[in-house]
Amino acid sequence: MSVTVDIPTIETDRLRLRAWRPADFDALAVFAMDEERARYRGGARADRAAAWAMMAAQSGDWALLGFGGVAIAARDDDTAIGMTGLWQPPSQPEPELFWSLFAGSEGQGFATEAATAMRIWAHGAGHDRLISLIHPDNTGSRGVAKRLGATHDGNAQLGGEPREIWRHPAPDQRH
Repeated sequence: MSVTVDIPTIETDRLRLRAWRPADFDALAVFAMDEERARYRGGARADRAAAWAMMAAQSGDWALLGFGGVAIAARDDDTAIGMTGLWQPPSQPEPELFWSLFAGSEGQGFATEAATAMRIWAHGAGHDRLISLIHPDNTGSRGVAKRLGATHDGNAQLGGEPREIWRHPAPDQRH
């Protein structure tokens, strides 16, 4: 039996947000197992199998929820350089807009560009209330949230670790 899931492809000037592909797995696994890159995501995945589960979960959320995670790929060569999307486990009352970049892709505005495009898609798909849960020490993601026009709206715990709640405005309400 085959299941068809509609995962959008969203293009920006420099990026393509698209469904994960098996060819993306090695780059995602390196990212997922990197302690430095994982310190604000609850820790590194133990092995390649756990990294595969992460990619499968982001893809599977589309079938279960109508939204999920996607690869951020460079438009010029379609190489995966990070991830973005919406995530909402059962314990969370609102969808979370997330973003992460693979090593070497930071500092070029890719996270802001990708998250902006995903937020516009989300609002167009009827997701009017979005948050981002950001570790208080993650100054890079806090900067992206501010550039997106999000505002700090309290604090929470995620996996036993502190998080700041950043609330996103609708794209047409950005400051």
